Amino acid sequence: MGRILAIDYGDQRIGLALSDPLKIIASPYKTIINHDHHIVNLIQDIIIIEDVELTIVGLPLAMSGQDTDQTKKVKFFSDKLSSKGIKIKFVDERWSSKAAKRSMKDQGIKTGHNKSLVDQTAAAIFLQQYLDQK
Repeated sequence: MGRILAIDYGDQRIGLALSDPLKIIASPYKTIINHDHHIVNLIQDIIIIEDVELTIVGLPLAMSGQDTDQTKKVKFFSDKLSSKGIKIKFVDERWSSKAAKRSMKDQGIKTGHNKSLVDQTAAAIFLQQYLDQK
């Protein structure tokens, strides 16, 4: 029984979250700095180590539901993952970063100095929404 990995792709950082093996609870996992051409290999390693069976990628759509420039970048990155045999499913990630910041502020965590944690938390939020719908 594998886990689900969530990816919040950004130009500077990629936030990752993982489900538990029973696919009930999402937790922030780590943030990868997005400046290395080995990112796909690193994600492949995480998938193997953490026994991931499905990868969900947050799709940053405009409020109208249309693709944005960032949506195109996410799809290009996802195509690289798919070409390595990684099973991808897209989910709507609108508002996940704002929800992550709000959640962190509610916990007394400053978001300005913890951008990596914001990215992980955003991934955990849309992963939890995905798990709750199943």
